[in-house]
Amino acid sequence: MATITLEYDVRNKQAKQMIAIIQSLGLATRKKSGLEEALEDVAHGRLMTIHTPKNRKIR
Repeated sequence: MATITLEYDVRNKQAKQMIAIIQSLGLATRKKSGLEEALEDVAHGRLMTIHTPKNRKIR
């Protein structure tokens, strides 16, 4: 498997549509960033407490 990094203008509707088409065909997948994975964990209840760098708890 190969990794290809694409850079494009997010405001370009044609570029966004082309990437969506490629993903819908199953030819490529999108790798989630660490932040997106963390937010998904919080949304699905897999994370109950967030610790800040100063070790304070935020709920």
